[in-house]
Amino acid sequence: MKYILAALMLLSFPLTPHAAAIEKLKTFIAATHSAQANFSQDVFDQAGKRIQRASGIMQFQRPGKFRWTYQKPYEQLIVGDGSRLWVYDKDLNQVSVRKLDQALGDSPAALLAGSNEIEKIYNLTNLGNQEGLDWVEAVPKSKDNAFERIRLGFSSSGLQAMELRDQFAQVTVIKFAAVERNPKLSPELFRFVPPKGADVIRE
Repeated sequence: MKYILAALMLLSFPLTPHAAAIEKLKTFIAATHSAQANFSQDVFDQAGKRIQRASGIMQFQRPGKFRWTYQKPYEQLIVGDGSRLWVYDKDLNQVSVRKLDQALGDSPAALLAGSNEIEKIYNLTNLGNQEGLDWVEAVPKSKDNAFERIRLGFSSSGLQAMELRDQFAQVTVIKFAAVERNPKLSPELFRFVPPKGADVIRE
C-alpha cells in the first residue's frame, strides 16, 4: 500500500528560483493539472540499507485519477479512476479493488491530487536548501496516516525528489525524470477492466 499512497507525487513546473519551498509546493499544486514522468524508487530499512528498488512510468490527472506502472523488477499496475483504486499484479494475475477515498485518505496522493487545502491536512515546514534542492516537510495532522512525514525537494524547474518515512521507520525515496507538465492524457489511461481469468479481491 505504501507505493499506492505515493503514486501521485511527481510533476514539475517552472518556479521562482528563490521562493521558499512551501510556496513552491503551493504553486506546484495550483499550476499542475496533469503530468507524466519516469520514476525510480528505492526503499531503505531502519538501518539505511536498501531493501527494494523499482522503476516505471507515472501519469496523473487531477482530481483523483492516476496510473502508476511498475516495470522493474516486476510488473504491477495501479490505477485510480476517480472513485476506485485498482491494483493489478501481472505475475499473480490478481486484482484488488477498493474505494479510492478509503485507500488514500489523508495520504500524499490526497495532498497533490485532491483539494488545494494542503494545510488542513498537513503541517508544513521549510527545511532550507540541502544538496542543491529546497526542501519542505509535510507532517500529517491525522495519526491514521501511513506516513510519519514526507519531504519534497524542489529545484528551480520543479519537484525533483520525495522522501517518505513510514510508521516503521522505513524510508522510500522517489526521483523523477523526463517530466511533462499538463500533457493531454487519454481518459482510457484511467480506466481499468480486470483481465479475463484474473482473481478479483474486493476490499
